[in-house]
Amino acid sequence: MSDPFVNLKSAMKEAIFKDFSFSDERKDAVKETIRGKHSQQQLHSWKEQTILAVLESIQHEPKNGYDISTHLFHKKDFSFQNNEGQLYTLLHLLENKEIVISKWIEEKKYYFLTMKGIKYLATSKQSSSKKQVSIKHLLEEASL
Repeated sequence: MSDPFVNLKSAMKEAIFKDFSFSDERKDAVKETIRGKHSQQQLHSWKEQTILAVLESIQHEPKNGYDISTHLFHKKDFSFQNNEGQLYTLLHLLENKEIVISKWIEEKKYYFLTMKGIKYLATSKQSSSKKQVSIKHLLEEASL
């Protein structure tokens, strides 16, 4: 049996949304509204180990959300099990804080660490037990 929704995205682009577009000004306004809402979101809903595991998963090579989720599963981190959408919420928040960037490659969105993300990851690994540097604190500072 073939999947009837396989070509839905391209069919909608060609038919329904063919003449539909937003001005750059409108796109910027929407992005700014999203950033404003996400900057109010707190990172406390995720464990630091989970945030670090996400950053570590893309440390050496870019990965898409599914691959990041699989990496977390192999590390026995089940934070996003049965709620995978929260992983994308976290990735979007990290992207807004310029910790990660994303790029669409062959209809999949891949996530890369930025220099800031590499710095935070290195800082978290180098912190001694006496002076724990909170990744959440560093990320919250980045949003200021």
